[in-house]
Amino acid sequence: MTQYLLSIYQPDGPPPSPEFLEPIMRDVAAVNDELRAAGAWVFAGGLHPPSTATVVRQKDEEVLMTDGPFVEGKEHIGGFTVIEAPDLDAALEWGRKLARATTLPIEVRPLQYGSCG
Repeated sequence: MTQYLLSIYQPDGPPPSPEFLEPIMRDVAAVNDELRAAGAWVFAGGLHPPSTATVVRQKDEEVLMTDGPFVEGKEHIGGFTVIEAPDLDAALEWGRKLARATTLPIEVRPLQYGSCG
């Protein structure tokens, strides 16, 4: 089985109110439960705001560190789920379920191993 990264893109700005977020979190928990029951769930996590990021970059002989996100944009990765699926179609179905639960765009991308050394 191949592992896939389901990246959750959320808009920049303050978090939604608890009243708005509560039903979404309930729906996300239901999808996570379904992933676990199907044996597809590997792990998941939410991320702190982009303002907490530090970018580490090699430039010539130096390693530079910059506070904040790498790219300025109107949205950022707010969380992710790693799943195992037999093929892309199955991974995309989980992505659809997660998109419905979060009401946010989900990027589905296969993981590759062994290419980074």
